[in-house]
Amino acid sequence: MPLYKKHKNNKGFSMRQLFAFLFILTLSACQTSPTEQHKFSWQDASVIELQNAMTNGDLSAEQLTQYYLQRINTHNRQGANLRAVNSVNKNALTDARRLDEEREQGKIRGPLHGIPVLLKDNIDTADGMANTGGSLLFAENYPEDDAFLVQQLRDAGAIILGKANLSEWANFRSTRSSSGWSAIGGQAVNPYDTTRSTCGSSAGSATAVAADLVALAVGTETDGSLTCPAAVNGIVTIKPTLGLISRDGIIPIAHSQDTAGPMARSVAGATLMLDAMQAYDPDDPAGYRTETNFASHLKTDGLKGKRIGVVRNLMGYNELLDQQFEQQLSVLKAQEAEIVDVEMATYGEYGGDEFTVLLYEFKQDMAAYLSSTNLPYNNLSDMIAANNELPEQELSLFGQELFEMAEAQDDEAAYQKALAKSKKLAGKEGIDAMLQENNIDLLIAPTTSPAWKIDHVIGDNYSGSASSPAAVAGYPHISVPMGYIQIGDEPALPVGISFFGAARSEATLIEAAFAYEQATKHRKPPNLVVTD
Repeated sequence: MPLYKKHKNNKGFSMRQLFAFLFILTLSACQTSPTEQHKFSWQDASVIELQNAMTNGDLSAEQLTQYYLQRINTHNRQGANLRAVNSVNKNALTDARRLDEEREQGKIRGPLHGIPVLLKDNIDTADGMANTGGSLLFAENYPEDDAFLVQQLRDAGAIILGKANLSEWANFRSTRSSSGWSAIGGQAVNPYDTTRSTCGSSAGSATAVAADLVALAVGTETDGSLTCPAAVNGIVTIKPTLGLISRDGIIPIAHSQDTAGPMARSVAGATLMLDAMQAYDPDDPAGYRTETNFASHLKTDGLKGKRIGVVRNLMGYNELLDQQFEQQLSVLKAQEAEIVDVEMATYGEYGGDEFTVLLYEFKQDMAAYLSSTNLPYNNLSDMIAANNELPEQELSLFGQELFEMAEAQDDEAAYQKALAKSKKLAGKEGIDAMLQENNIDLLIAPTTSPAWKIDHVIGDNYSGSASSPAAVAGYPHISVPMGYIQIGDEPALPVGISFFGAARSEATLIEAAFAYEQATKHRKPPNLVVTD
C-alpha cells in the first residue's frame, strides 16, 4: 500500500461522533441493568460498559489504562506468556489523565473517549514508538507523524496504549512461516490454548483483545489477516471496503487489497471503532466519502427480512467446523432471515492472479514506504541483503522466499492483467453475481478452521477459510464468534462465522452480525494458564 504522508488536521468532534455517543447511551441502557452497573468491574468489559462506567463516575481513563498496563505486565512476557504486545506507549497514562480532565470539563469526544487501543506494529505513530513490522530491520523506524487512522482515533478520544505483535512483515516473507511470530516480539500464542496458533497476521491484536490486555485493537488485512485471527481468538473484526479507512502510514503488502480494521470483543465495539476510524483521505487514491453512521445499524432485529446466501463451496475443509456452522442456520431463521444455498462459480480461479498482484505491488509499495523513512534501505533488495546479515535472529526459523519472489517481479503488463482478472473473478463475477442472481442481501460461511498447533518446522497447518473473495474484491467482511469446538479433554477452541457482501455494504453486514451476536452471545473469555 503506498504511503500518503501529509500534515494532519484536528477535525474536532464531528456530528457522526456525536450521534454515535448518544446512540451508545441508548444501547447501554438496553444492555445493562442498574444492578449490573452496581457490580461493574472492568475485567473483560465491553466498550459500552466501560464508557457507561466512566460516564457514571465509577471509572476513570487513568484507572482503565493502569489496569491494562498491569495486565500486559502480568501476562505478556510472563504469566500466560502471550507475546501479544511489542511496545507500550510511554505517554499513555499522561494521555489518559488529559482525557479525564476533558471529561470533568464536560468535553467528551465520543464513545471512545478514554478507551485504550493497541495498534498493530505496522502502523505509524509519532509518540516515540518504533513501527517495526515485527522485524529487526525496522527496529529504529521512528515515524515523524501519525498515520491518518491514528489521528482519527486520537481525535475521537482513544488512548494509544502501545503496539501489538504480528506475523513479521504481515506474514509476507516466507512460504513456511508461523503465524504470530516476529523477531521483535517472538511467538504470539492463542489465549484459549497457548500451544495453538493465533493465526495472523494481526496476531497480537487479536490475542490482546481476547485476553483482556486491551478492549480494542487495530489490525490490518491483505487476505485473512483480520478475519482469521479474530475467529480463532474468539473476537469480532470488521474488514471494511477498500478505502473506507485510510492506508496512510501503514507498512504495506499490496495497495489493491490492504486495509486496516477494528478488532473488539463485540460487534458494537468494533462498529464504534469503525465509526471513529473512517474518514475520507483525499491523498489515498482508494478513499471515498460517506456520511453513514454505522452505530445506527446496531439493531437487534437486523436479521429480520434479510435473504442470506450460504456459500456452500466455502465449506468442507473441517467437519467439526461445518457442524457448528450448520447449527447457526436455525438461529438465523429464528430471527426471521431467509436462507438460500449458493455457490461461488469463480471460487479458486483467482488465486494465482492474486499472488502475482501481491508480489508485484509489495516490491513497489515497500519502496514507496521506505522513501518516507530514515532507514538505511532504499528497496526490497536492500532488505533481503539486511536479513541475510542477521541469519540467527531473522532467518533461523524460516526464510524469505516471498521477498525474493517479489524482488524478481518486473512484468508490469502481466501484473495489470492479473489485477483486472482477479478483481473481476472475485467481485463482479463472484460476490456480486451471487448476490444479484439469487436476489440476496449478504453472504455467510464459516470463517476459518479452529486454531492449529504451532509448528516452527512445518509452518501453519491452514486448511481453508472464507477470507479470499472479499479480500481480493476489496469488499467488506465481518467475523463474529459462533461457538467452540472441543474434542475430549482438549481446551475448547473458538470459531467464527463470516458475513460478507458487496462493496460499501458495511451497514447491512453490521445489522446482520449484531442481531446474530445478540441472539447467540457465544463468546466466553479464555482462562489464562500461567506457563513455566
